[in-house]
Amino acid sequence: MGKSKSKIVPVIPLQKGQVLLPGVTLRIAIAYRPDIAALLARVYSISTSPRGNNPIVIGCVPLGSHLLSPDGKRLIEAAPEGESDPSAIQDADRQLFGYGTLAKITGVQGRVQGELSLIVEGISRFQITKITKKIPYHEAQIQDVHEAEFNPNDPIVQARFVELKQLSKEYLALIRLSSILPGARNASISPILAKRLEPYVTRKDANDAAEVADFMVSILDAEHEDRLQVLAALDVSTRLEKVIEILQKQIVKLQNPGRVVTITTTSPVSGIDMEKLKKLHSRLNGGNIPPIPISGLPPMGGQGGQGQDDANELEELKKRLDDAGLTPEATKVVNREFGRLQKMNPAQAEYQVCRNYLETLSEIPWSKVTEDHLDTTVIARARKQLDDDHYGLEKIKKRLLEYLAVLKLKQAVNADLDSQIAKLNSNDKTKEDQADEINITSEPSEQEVRIREKKRMLDKAPILLLVGPPGTGKTSLARSVAAALGRKFNRISLGGVRDEAEIRGHRRTYVAAMPGVIVNGLKKVGVANPVVLLDEIDKLGMANFHGDPSAAMLEVLDPEQNHAFVDHYVNIPIDLSRVLFIATANSLDTIPAPLLDRMEMIHLTGYTTLEKRHIAARHLIPKQITTNGLGSDQVQIDDIVLDKIITSYTRESGVRNLEREIGSVCRSKAVEFAESQDSTEKKEFNPRVSLEDLDDILGIERFDEEIAATESRPGIVTGLVAYSTGGQGSILFIEVADMPGKGRVQLTGKLGDVLKESVEVALTWVKAHAFELGLTTDPAEDIMKNRSIHVHCPSGAIPKDGPSAGLAHTIALISLFSGRAVPPTIAMTGEISLRGKVTPVGGIKEKLIGALRAGVKTVLLPIGNRKDARDLPDEVKAGLEIIHVSHIWEAMRHIWPGAHWPGQDRWAAIDSRL
Repeated sequence: MGKSKSKIVPVIPLQKGQVLLPGVTLRIAIAYRPDIAALLARVYSISTSPRGNNPIVIGCVPLGSHLLSPDGKRLIEAAPEGESDPSAIQDADRQLFGYGTLAKITGVQGRVQGELSLIVEGISRFQITKITKKIPYHEAQIQDVHEAEFNPNDPIVQARFVELKQLSKEYLALIRLSSILPGARNASISPILAKRLEPYVTRKDANDAAEVADFMVSILDAEHEDRLQVLAALDVSTRLEKVIEILQKQIVKLQNPGRVVTITTTSPVSGIDMEKLKKLHSRLNGGNIPPIPISGLPPMGGQGGQGQDDANELEELKKRLDDAGLTPEATKVVNREFGRLQKMNPAQAEYQVCRNYLETLSEIPWSKVTEDHLDTTVIARARKQLDDDHYGLEKIKKRLLEYLAVLKLKQAVNADLDSQIAKLNSNDKTKEDQADEINITSEPSEQEVRIREKKRMLDKAPILLLVGPPGTGKTSLARSVAAALGRKFNRISLGGVRDEAEIRGHRRTYVAAMPGVIVNGLKKVGVANPVVLLDEIDKLGMANFHGDPSAAMLEVLDPEQNHAFVDHYVNIPIDLSRVLFIATANSLDTIPAPLLDRMEMIHLTGYTTLEKRHIAARHLIPKQITTNGLGSDQVQIDDIVLDKIITSYTRESGVRNLEREIGSVCRSKAVEFAESQDSTEKKEFNPRVSLEDLDDILGIERFDEEIAATESRPGIVTGLVAYSTGGQGSILFIEVADMPGKGRVQLTGKLGDVLKESVEVALTWVKAHAFELGLTTDPAEDIMKNRSIHVHCPSGAIPKDGPSAGLAHTIALISLFSGRAVPPTIAMTGEISLRGKVTPVGGIKEKLIGALRAGVKTVLLPIGNRKDARDLPDEVKAGLEIIHVSHIWEAMRHIWPGAHWPGQDRWAAIDSRL
C-alpha cells in the first residue's frame, strides 16, 4: 500500500448507514443539509471546468457508529446534549470514519426542493489525517491510499475470486427467485436488476477482483460495520475474503427465510415452485456452478442448457444491430457504443441510457424498403383506387397518377444504374486479382460516385401539400396513395406541436431523452420508404423559448437536405429522400414562407352541392346504412331529399356534418324498422324518406337559401359570394336607395373594409362619368349635390368582405340614378378599377354553383376568370349562360341591351383601339 502527499478537500459526512465505494454511484439527499448547499456553492464558484476532463471532486466519509478512526481517536466529537450543529447530521452518536472515498459530482436530480438529491460516483479511497473545517461545511486533510499491488495469477487470489464469482451468481439467482422464495423479496435489489447483473459478473476476470468486490458489497444488504471494514481493506486478498464472508451470510439469510420447510416424496415443497427450482439448478449446473442447497434440499440432478439466456442479451442486441442494415457511419457509432456498453456496470444509470440508444438504432429501418407495385397495370389500378375512394378532385388525382408514372419509369433507370455499379465493381475486382502488387484502395471511383449521385437524385420523392377546408378528404387521399403504391402508411399529427425537440428529438444528455416524431414514425412502420402524412402542418407552433418547430421541419421537407436528416437523439444522418411526404393544411396563412417553398401545393376548394350529392349517394349513405345495422333496401333517400339535407341542414366545405345528418336519418329509420318488427305494435315500415320526414327527424331548417328575386326594381342587383355560412357559394342582394341630402353615403350590412372601398370606387366612377351615362346635362354638375345614398346588403348579422362586389355596386348605382331596373335572373361578380376595368376574383366555382341553385340564368364574370370557368361541372355549364366582360360599359351593354348611353360610342372607339 502506498500513500501520496496530503491535500485538503471538502468532505460530506454521509447519512447514517451509507457507505460509498469506488466505482459505485450514490444518491445523497440534500434536504435539511445546509452544509451540502454551502459546499456546492463553493466548489462550483471556484471550478473553471465542471465537466469533461476536470470533474468536480469531493470526499464522501461514512459515519463510524462503533468503529473508531485508524489512529484510535474520534475525529469529530458529537455535539453536546441540547445543542445543535447546523452543518451536522442529526445523530447523537456521530463520528466520522477514518477512511472515505473521493467522488466526482455527476449531477443533481429532483424537481421539488425537498426532493433534491446529489448524485456522486466513487473514484478512489483516501485516509483522513485531520479535520480542518466544520462550518459552514467540512474540510479535511487527506492522503490518497493506493491499493497494494496484487498478482492476478496468485493461486490464493484466483481461488478467492472464483469463489466470489460463484457466490455472487448464487446470490443473484436467489434474488431472481423472489416470486417463490419469501426471503428474497426483502433483498436490496430487484429481480430485473439481478438478471442484468449476472452477465456483468460473468464477464469479469481476476484482474477485476477489486472492482467486483466493491460492487457486490454495494448491492448487498450488508451491515454498516461490514461495509466499513471493506472500505478500510486496502489489501485485495483481504477484501475478497471479507466480501465472501458477507455473501455467505446473505445467501444463508435468503435460503432460510425464517420457517421450517418439510419435504415429502409425493408432493412439492410447500410454498416453493419445484419446476422453477429445477430449471434454475439445471442452468447453474450447465454453467459449472454448484447447485444451491435451499433449506436442506438435496442437490437436483439432470442436465439442462448452458445458462446463457441472460448472458446472451447483449449478443441478441448485437445480432439485431448486424441485421439492421446500418450505414457505414452508423456502424462506426454502434461499434463504439457497444464496446462502452460491454465495459459498463449494469447498475449505473448510463448503462440503460446506452442500451436504449442501441436498441433505437436497431429498430430504425436504415435500408429495408417496401417493393412498390409498379407492374404494367399500376396506373389503371391506381386510377380505379382513387375513383373508388373519392369523387371529383380531378386535379389531385391527375398529379398523383403522374407521380406513379414517373416512379415506374425511375424503376427501370435505377435497375440500369445498379447494373453499371455492379459492372464497375467487378472490373475493379478483376484488376486487383491480376495485379496484386498494386495497392488498390476501397474508395469508389469517380465514375461510380457520379452514378450513385444520379441514383440518389432519382430516389427523391416530391413533398405534396394538400390545402383545403376541413372534411374534404385530404387524409383519405394520402391513404389511397399508400394503398395504390402498396406502401406502408403512417400519420403524424403536427397540430399543437410547440417544441422543436418533438420534431428533431432530444439530445441524449437530457433526462428521458427520446427520438422525434419522424424517427418514431419510421420505427413504427419498419421501412425506409413509407407514405408519411404530416397532418395539420399549418397548426405547427411558431418560434418560442422551446425553439422553432416550423424551422425544424425545413430539413425534413427540403429535397436537397432530407437525404441526411439528423435527429438530435440518434445523431446519425438518416436518409428521408425515399419517404413520400404528404402534408395537409386548412390555410396557408400560418405556414412560414421558407417552409411553404419546400412543398408542392395542391388546392382542394371544397365540394359543391352537386359533388356532395354524388359523394353521399356513392359513399356516405351506404356507409351509414351498414353502420346502423340496416339493409340496403331499408333506407331510400331521393335526390330531392338529399339536396334538402345539403342546403338546409349543412353548410360546410367538406362532408363530415352531412354524414352525421345522414346518420341521424338512418337511425330514425332503424327505430321505425325495429318497431315494425314488434309483435305488439303492427306498424308498417316505409323505407323511403320524404321531405316531410326531415322536419321530424332533423328538426327545423338551420339555413335559408337565397332565391333570386322574381321582380326587378331600380337600385337592386344580384351579386355572388364564394363562401356564405359553412363555405357554400350563394347569391347576395345589393340594395341602394337615395334620399335628399348633401352627398352623404351610408353603408350597412356589416360590410368589411374591402367592400366599403368597392362602394367608394364605384361611386367615384359613376360621378366621373355621370354626363356620359346621361345622368346629368352639365359635365360639371355633381349628381350627389342634393342627394344622399344608402347602400345595404341584407343578412346584416353575417360579416361580408372581399374584392368581388365592385361591378355589382357600380351597376346598382347606375340603375338607381338612371331608373333602369336590372333583370333579377342576372347575377354578376368582379372588382373594378377607377378606369372602369373589371378585374378577376376568386371562388368562381362556388359562386356559379350557388347561382344555379338560387335560380339565376345569366352570370357576368370578369374576362380574367375565363380560365376558371373551364373546370366547372357539366350541370353548371348547361344551366347557366356565362358572359365574360372586361369593362363596365361592356357589362351595361349585356344588362340593358336596348338602352343607349351618350358615352357608349366613345368607349367603343377606345375599346377598338385596345
